[in-house]
Amino acid sequence: MLIGILSDTHDRTDPLIAALRQLGSRGAEYYIHCGDVGGQRVLDQFAGLPVTFVWGNNDWDVADLEEYAKSLGLSCGGRQAELNLGGKSFAITHGDNPALCRQILEAEQTDYLLQGHTHVFSDTRAGRTRLINPGALYRAHFKTVALLDTETDRLDKIVVG
Repeated sequence: MLIGILSDTHDRTDPLIAALRQLGSRGAEYYIHCGDVGGQRVLDQFAGLPVTFVWGNNDWDVADLEEYAKSLGLSCGGRQAELNLGGKSFAITHGDNPALCRQILEAEQTDYLLQGHTHVFSDTRAGRTRLINPGALYRAHFKTVALLDTETDRLDKIVVG
């Protein structure tokens, strides 16, 4: 399964639209947003797409945004989500809670931990868990997202332009 991983849009729709276009053209079947969505305009771009997202430290008024997301049929994981996709287990958080990230990694019960927050792309392993940060679509030297193939475990960093 091909999964498009995004984070830190901070209500900027132009780079998000470009990222979704690039991920879609490369065959993304599901999308995961790792927080700092920003607002309704960003959620509108995900309408009709298979997506799960979490909230970040710069997401305000999450109760109203969650209601809005629900009206669009979008899956909100709150501050942390767990998914099984393509035969793999995922934990998703924004990354602004280091203790939570450590707890997930130490439990060694998930294949992937996806997070954002730093606005910097990274791909590391801790035990059995692969920790992926897709970078950011706002306040980043290069705006980046990632495409993960769960069958081959291949991760492609995509510079959005």
